[in-house]
Amino acid sequence: MNNAIIRTEKLSKVYDRGFRTVALQEVNLQIPRGSLACIMGPSGHGKSTLLHLLGGLDRPSSGKVWLDEVELTSVAADRLAEIRARKIGFVFQFFNLLPVLTSLENVQVAMMLAGVSKKEQQERAAELLNLVGLGDKLRARPNQLSGGQRQRVAIARALANDPEILLMDEPSGNLDSRAEQELLEQIGQVNDQGKTVVIVTHSESVAAMAQHRIYIRDGQLMGNMDTTGENR
Repeated sequence: MNNAIIRTEKLSKVYDRGFRTVALQEVNLQIPRGSLACIMGPSGHGKSTLLHLLGGLDRPSSGKVWLDEVELTSVAADRLAEIRARKIGFVFQFFNLLPVLTSLENVQVAMMLAGVSKKEQQERAAELLNLVGLGDKLRARPNQLSGGQRQRVAIARALANDPEILLMDEPSGNLDSRAEQELLEQIGQVNDQGKTVVIVTHSESVAAMAQHRIYIRDGQLMGNMDTTGENR
């Protein structure tokens, strides 16, 4: 996989909270640019820890992470924050929408922090909400939306600064089957635009879409398989 946008080398994470917990142990992997990859495995075995390290949300105890040619594990905190804001979008299971803001305003927040003009914020936010099928919900607040609709607002917000990579942690975990199917369609559209999508999931429906399936158990990489069944 010579066109890897994300790669790791002996990536490890150990937590010391009065006792030592090895969350991730010497993980080596590569994720090709423009691919849709899923991270699977039992609960509590390191999947979300891996996703957070790939996105620069946490620092490893040892090992390295590269985004393109930038080694995230060696850059200063302010530079890392800049890279995250510009290149990576995050979607989490619990949406994290601001309840007092409308859908449009929630999507605008990320652009506001990036210094985008208000006019451009509004235009881009409306465009993204239309993209995820919520063009008629621009003025709705989170409590006026279904779970699936709130998740789509979260996706639009994650795409606000046109990131190269979308990282998603159990995005369908709280959705019913119909909302999950709608979410899968949105994820497919995002991936079709050439963006790299990495999803932590227990859902076989999500996994069925993936071109690459990464299996984590006991903090170790147990397999990295493409859709042809070839082990990496």
